[in-house]
Amino acid sequence: MSNDNALESIPADQQGSFSSFLKTLASFTGDLSSLTCPSFLLAPISLLEYSSFWADQPTLFSSIGESDDAEERFYAAVKWFISSLNGSFSSRVPKGEWEKKPFNPILGEQFYCSWEDGTRIVCEQVSHHPPVSGFYISNDKAGVSVMGHDGQKTRFSGTQMLVDQIGYCTLKLTARDETYLFTLPSLSVNGIWYAAPYVELYGTSYIESSSGYHAAIEYTTKGWISGELHHFKATVRHENNKMKQGGPTVIEGQWTGQSTLTTHKQSSVAFLDVASLNKPTPHVAPISEQGELESRRIWQKVSEALVAGDYMTASNEKSLIENAQRALRKEREAAADSKTWQPKHFEHVEGNVIFGDLRDKMMAKADTKFVDTMGEKGWSYRA
Repeated sequence: MSNDNALESIPADQQGSFSSFLKTLASFTGDLSSLTCPSFLLAPISLLEYSSFWADQPTLFSSIGESDDAEERFYAAVKWFISSLNGSFSSRVPKGEWEKKPFNPILGEQFYCSWEDGTRIVCEQVSHHPPVSGFYISNDKAGVSVMGHDGQKTRFSGTQMLVDQIGYCTLKLTARDETYLFTLPSLSVNGIWYAAPYVELYGTSYIESSSGYHAAIEYTTKGWISGELHHFKATVRHENNKMKQGGPTVIEGQWTGQSTLTTHKQSSVAFLDVASLNKPTPHVAPISEQGELESRRIWQKVSEALVAGDYMTASNEKSLIENAQRALRKEREAAADSKTWQPKHFEHVEGNVIFGDLRDKMMAKADTKFVDTMGEKGWSYRA
């Protein structure tokens, strides 16, 4: 689909709101998450559900701890992380369609799903101002779990929407007594002016392991003259130089496709091809069996209207949900005996309770490109 075709596909009753949206963007300063997006640019899914894409390839997740070699386990963790980027920012977009904006989750919203291999995920909107999603992924049989949280700070620059992901995740291998800390890349959303948005990653994210291995993953976008879309380059080192071939390993390619691994003075070998992997469908309970705070039940009417192309109904139903949340928030604030709202599955704790000294080690090894978006605290899963 070309950009011209995307503009032509804007429904007649949405052209005015799209024009107004662009005018607002052109002069807007501040956090773009507070802007109302035209309904035809909405995806029929809550942003909270996006956290499930961390387990887009559950087999890669559950197999991280299989090797008895720490270096091989680190490469397995990198494979899972790259597959989660592809799931979060590429493969979830239906073929032939453009990126669309998901619903802003309501406070306390929940999403649960599981896969046949025993991997399961619990997601909860733990904060609304600022918006933060907490998630916990586990496979008890494999002895692996991930705990993390993700928020977004958005701004506009030129023709791009820039999104800094605030948060991190930790991966634990129970049988190995091993922990990994991952930071998150930034995003650029391009093509908004043509009603054809798409996502690129930029900046650098880092992985630090308690086994001593460290990776800096640099993301680059296609330039006017050279380069390729969705490119990444990961440089892997050990704090005591315990690499098998005596030097750093470079993993390079596309986080949406093929990548290779090159060890010190050795020939490159195939590392991962995420485009060739089958994407298992997670199990989600039918809406009739879901609780009142589960994502697909909350947003059911809005999603159905969007899928049917009934944008007026979608806008109206979305407004009903948002207005009800505003009223509920005012009730909480006005209550004489009001207590601080607490999530069902997560608690706010100091970051070092979750990742120990891994953040300090990461920052000591990182270069000037390191941007600390982790914050001092984190959200710990409460079983």
